[in-house]
Amino acid sequence: MSEVLSQNEIDALLSALSDGSIDANVLKEEEIKNKVKVYDFRRPNKFSKDQIHTLQVIYENYSRTLGTYLSGQLRVPVQVELLSVEQLTYEEFIRSIPNPTILNIFSLYPLQGSAIMEINPNLGFAFLDRLLGGPGYALAKIRALTEIEQTVMERISQRMLDYLQEPWESIIQLEPSLDRVETNPQFTQLVSPTEIMIIVSLEARMADVVGMINICIPFLVLEPILDKLNVHYYYSTATQDKSPENIAAIKRKLENTQIPVKVILGRNIITVRDLLALSVGDAISLDKNINQELEVVIGNRTKFIGTPGIFANKFSIQVSRIVEEESENE
Repeated sequence: MSEVLSQNEIDALLSALSDGSIDANVLKEEEIKNKVKVYDFRRPNKFSKDQIHTLQVIYENYSRTLGTYLSGQLRVPVQVELLSVEQLTYEEFIRSIPNPTILNIFSLYPLQGSAIMEINPNLGFAFLDRLLGGPGYALAKIRALTEIEQTVMERISQRMLDYLQEPWESIIQLEPSLDRVETNPQFTQLVSPTEIMIIVSLEARMADVVGMINICIPFLVLEPILDKLNVHYYYSTATQDKSPENIAAIKRKLENTQIPVKVILGRNIITVRDLLALSVGDAISLDKNINQELEVVIGNRTKFIGTPGIFANKFSIQVSRIVEEESENE
């Protein structure tokens, strides 16, 4: 029933107050009673709003990382979006998922206990179809996994779990590990039916296939770090991580990164017929001579200009000047 009164209802209420059929004091007493919040002891709220908001921030970051990984692994664009973070009982979660489904039971060392990553079967079988060489279609009729499909699913699920480390690292260094894969939720009893769980619902979209990825973590697993599950701690720790030691470590890794370097000796345009007729010993004339400067390309950008020569009996180039950003088109 709507809590907004219509104009006719307001007029009727004012009329009843005027003729004395309704006592104003009784209305005040009922208003006080309505302020009492109903509390269900069978389903207590163990997570505060701040803690749930922090989990939303963590899994928003995770959804972006997971979408990037799945897009690269499946060679097709995959969009992953966080839908909700809520607390439910374990029984409510089990009743809400289909049977059969894909249940990845995993641990979060050093936290004690197990958690669940549930992948909707439509989405899971589309992943498997894509990984096994198909176009990525979902099955018309859902069934249990075969042994080969289960092995493939275990590998991709472990990689999906590995990406939990980065969004959680500001709070705790986790080592997610896949324990087993189940298909029947009725046979998966991690905790008591009334135990409170945090349920993270992600929506994944691959072409025309849309499905849910639900991450279910018991309260008992997260209880040791509840005091760290606040936005202030999350962002303050993330800021502290930018220490001089970390910056130096990143710099060392970047310095050891390999990038392609090439020298453009010259250019020319030939026909396809001439290209097909080329053989060993043929010469192609270029638009530069040996006395002209050459372009030195780093990656796909011209960064230096140099002159060719020989150094230590090897063809070499001596850098004569640096190409500035505004003059890269030269």
